[in-house]
Amino acid sequence: MKIAVLSRAPQAYSTQRLRAAALQRGHQVKVLNTLRFAIDLTADEPDLHYRGKPLSDYDAIVPRIGNSITFFGTAVVRQFEQMDVYTPNTANGITTARDKLRANQILSRHGIAMPPTAFVRNRADVRPAIERVGGAPVVIKLLEGTQGIGVILAPQVKVAEAIIETLHSTKQNVLIQKFIAESRGRDIRALVVGDRVVAAMRRVAHGDEFRSNVHRGGRVEPVDLDPVYEQTAVRSAQIMGLRVAGVDMLESDDGPMVMEVNSSPGLQGIEEATKLDVAGAIVDYIAGRVAFPEIDVRQRLAVSTGYGVAELLVHGAVDLVGKTLGESQLWERDITVLTLHRGSTVIPNPRKHVVLETGDRLLCFGKLEEMRSMVPERRRRRAKVRRLPSQPLE
Repeated sequence: MKIAVLSRAPQAYSTQRLRAAALQRGHQVKVLNTLRFAIDLTADEPDLHYRGKPLSDYDAIVPRIGNSITFFGTAVVRQFEQMDVYTPNTANGITTARDKLRANQILSRHGIAMPPTAFVRNRADVRPAIERVGGAPVVIKLLEGTQGIGVILAPQVKVAEAIIETLHSTKQNVLIQKFIAESRGRDIRALVVGDRVVAAMRRVAHGDEFRSNVHRGGRVEPVDLDPVYEQTAVRSAQIMGLRVAGVDMLESDDGPMVMEVNSSPGLQGIEEATKLDVAGAIVDYIAGRVAFPEIDVRQRLAVSTGYGVAELLVHGAVDLVGKTLGESQLWERDITVLTLHRGSTVIPNPRKHVVLETGDRLLCFGKLEEMRSMVPERRRRRAKVRRLPSQPLE
């Protein structure tokens, strides 16, 4: 297998470890500077040039795209995807995870627990937003911050308002987030590869620092994850569309709370803390998946007039409860069931003998008109009782 590691830092620990792990397993591997690519859209087929010359064939890439070059870097990754070169992290996944607000919106939609969060722009909305997340102290986060930079703990509401107003005046976008006091100065980093956590560590802040980032002097220690934390980490990475990810979680009284899903997690801290070959696990996963590059379903379905993907809800009104999939006659109606979701359980390619239950959700491909009666009604927002004005926040 021929692998390209896309990195602007060939001497960085993570880049060197990935290269060494690939060579150790008998693969060809090159480290290529992401900024030296040129995207060629003039030929009959998608192509790339590197350092002014046509790029040779590669079976897979490992993108290590830094924040400062997200736009160009993901464009290069997207071009590799159009060339059917395997990547564990797609351009869409990297872009989604890199946008903190977008990532929070998507994770919350799928029931992933996170610290209560608000995003506002108008000055008049700041104080109500602080109240909605639970009041002071609050954590203020720059959307573009990394490695703990741009993360501020505001102890009082007035301080938070002053900080947010100042940041807004400089055209910065910020998230307002509840401070999870019981996890102060500690968090969990779980390294997800595919559908499992291959290593996990706890990061502990130095002294009075509330940010646990290693770059800010924090120390690390190995940790055996509770299954709930493992499941949360894997689901978060998969929802983001990432097959290799570092998932950061707070240890709250209510269980794991996801802070961030990192598409280019550093390997040094977690390998040194756990003594595990994380780079090797990444290379092994890629080797097993290289024949199955990610398919953008939207591109393929664009030519299927009248067909599409839909999530169908099993309920009494459609007379499927208690029947097997074989008895449902979905196949006769030109509907193929791809996965069955029952609570937190996912059954891929469910067999015809599976009995359907109320509340089951079926991810299907088929005729849109045939699926119309089973599409769940749009969720209506419940009317909220207007509260009386609260006491002034201190």
